[in-house]
Amino acid sequence: FTSNSWECSGDGAAMAYEAGADLLDMEFVQFHPTGMIWPPGARGILVTEAVRGEGGLLFNAEGSRFMLDYDPVKKELSSRDVVARSIYKEVQAGRGSTHHGAYLDIRHRGADYIKKKLPSMYEQFHALGGVDITVEPMEIYPTIHYTMGGVWADPETCATTVAGLYAAGEVAAGLHGANRLGGNSLSDIMVFGRRAGMAAAEFAKSVAHAEVSTAQIEPETAALLAPLNRTSGENPYKIHQELQEAMQTNCMIARTEKGLLACLEKILELQTRAENLAAPGDRRYNPGWHAARDLRFMLRTSEIIVRCALERKESRGAQWRLDYPNRDDGGWGKKNLIATLGTNGVAITTRPLPEMPAELKALIEEGK
Repeated sequence: FTSNSWECSGDGAAMAYEAGADLLDMEFVQFHPTGMIWPPGARGILVTEAVRGEGGLLFNAEGSRFMLDYDPVKKELSSRDVVARSIYKEVQAGRGSTHHGAYLDIRHRGADYIKKKLPSMYEQFHALGGVDITVEPMEIYPTIHYTMGGVWADPETCATTVAGLYAAGEVAAGLHGANRLGGNSLSDIMVFGRRAGMAAAEFAKSVAHAEVSTAQIEPETAALLAPLNRTSGENPYKIHQELQEAMQTNCMIARTEKGLLACLEKILELQTRAENLAAPGDRRYNPGWHAARDLRFMLRTSEIIVRCALERKESRGAQWRLDYPNRDDGGWGKKNLIATLGTNGVAITTRPLPEMPAELKALIEEGK
């Protein structure tokens, strides 16, 4: 379950992968600690960190302010991964809220203050959940928020391993490492979007453009139109729902080899079933047809995330392996995972971590 828009379905990373680009560290997926959990139709919608910034407190079903146990110094303002894992642990321990989350309470700030400082949250819970956050606590649970992994891109030009393909923003990897600080993705896309655009423009001036061959277009056209031509087959929404449940159950915050293998098995089954998707009807106003196209990318991206999570046998940043709870700085800390399109599907290899630039190393040493 995700805080992202419905149109964010992994297309960028999946298309780059299909074109032959390297995907880097796809296992690192950030969970925002506070997303709506009820009603079901609103599940995953972001509950801004401003609620905790304005004094919102987290409680379990027993009325205990549990962040005092997990981080007595920073409390509710601890880092995203710490807060998300703390909520997860409380739910797993049987101390979850009515709908298996936690309570986020801002009532003590008073109705006037809440409506002035958090108007969008007041309206969101009122409109989507029928909850007045000035008199009731919010029910929340961690939600997928950001992908640190993605397409490998050169930091200066944003060029990928495929000539003429450039990547910047959340689709690219390398800038944030294993976790991401809140608020820095806008500066990311501003800086590297500009670099990517400038480099792409220069590349476009230097090459001759040939006609695209029909041999490349026809197979893609046939695959795109196939669900429209079937009167019976798999429902794309059903496949999507099963994929979502599989990833939520076994590739969420806490991961184990057993769970990841079960998730991978389910994804491969869904990929096979997705070859027979049906979305009969017209091309116009047919969301089922659009969903059928998105599924190809969602299934592939999910497979790569799971395979990388299986391979990285340590806990680091957003990757929390219950069977490998410690960080391995001497081993996994010195290499990246690379996913590429191999002859038999997804190929996972490792690559030595690049040496940190001297100017960045100096800044880090200065900060110590």
